[in-house]
Amino acid sequence: MLKIPYSYNIYHDFIESYLPSGLLNIDSQDPIICKLESLMEENDQMLIVMDLTQLTIIYTSKRSMDMLGIEPETNDPLKMMSKVHPEDLHRFGLGRSKLMDLDKNLYIAHKGAALLSTDIRMLRPDGEYAKHLFQCYMFYSPIPHESVYYIQVNTNIEEYIMHKATFHYYVGDDITLFRFPTDELLNIGHYLTHREFEIIHMISKGLNSEEIAEKLFISVHTVNTHRRNILGKTEKGHISDVIFDLMGKGLL
Repeated sequence: MLKIPYSYNIYHDFIESYLPSGLLNIDSQDPIICKLESLMEENDQMLIVMDLTQLTIIYTSKRSMDMLGIEPETNDPLKMMSKVHPEDLHRFGLGRSKLMDLDKNLYIAHKGAALLSTDIRMLRPDGEYAKHLFQCYMFYSPIPHESVYYIQVNTNIEEYIMHKATFHYYVGDDITLFRFPTDELLNIGHYLTHREFEIIHMISKGLNSEEIAEKLFISVHTVNTHRRNILGKTEKGHISDVIFDLMGKGLL
């Protein structure tokens, strides 16, 4: 599907229009909603709106049926998790935990906004998996009640060009990154491969190179080569610095 870039200001217009009601009572005939649904149809996207503090899904766009086979009215966090590729479940779970941390920090600060953005493989209605970009924008609001609200835009990014064997990941307060996806945007983040990330995870659990080699059916030399590559890519002096950094980002 050919993507047609558009301004994400429309999501901020949506927030401004519906925030006084707590993003409730979203009218499918509202011109903003009609425009959003049209843009998402054109670009193979879907929208989820949540009251993150109360862990309540307020609204799911009708595109969820085409992209995931989930009826919008029945969507819940467990249904979304059931669609995640088994190999991405661990990272998906870590992402959810990081969202809860961000929610807590925004709520305690009584101000601010944050963004978590990553790619996850999701099951399509035809039984195949497609790579989705999850753009999770959250913000604190004192109205109509004190809470942290959450706008999630999913985009099918199968046709985008990403660094081989890596995944996109961003967490922080640079809200300018909440924008229509591009190849450049998707290559923001770290450049660790899935195998390198797997080795870091094992090291964080206390395994040494010999134990990792045995579990992955590779040589100790290969494990140590990965360790050197990890330090080179991350520009860290020790693997513990890499682990600390990834834990802070919610990836471990």
